[in-house]
Amino acid sequence: RAWVASGIDAAKNKEHRELAGMMSPSYADARGFDRNDIHSLLRAYFIRANKIALLPKIEEITVYDDTAAKIVMTVGMAGTNIGALGFSADAYRFALELEKKADDWQLISARWGELGNELR
Repeated sequence: RAWVASGIDAAKNKEHRELAGMMSPSYADARGFDRNDIHSLLRAYFIRANKIALLPKIEEITVYDDTAAKIVMTVGMAGTNIGALGFSADAYRFALELEKKADDWQLISARWGELGNELR
């Protein structure tokens, strides 16, 4: 829960480097993204967004032998942006896989999709 809270705070404050630091250098997902790809997506999103509001709801946390974990959560996202309407809102569901290196949890893979759609 502390790892999720840190990520939410970093996202609200548009701290893309902090979020990238929460990811394993070996991050890979089913979409074919690596850590650099996700970092680039975050930077682009934060450039377009003026203000970000996030409403997280953790559905499940499973910890395996204190060295690996899975988090399933839904996040409502809203913000003001430079788009035509100046406002956007979405809700996504995430399945996150983490591993613990030393005393730090790091994201090693993720699947996500708009609420109601399949996670990819």
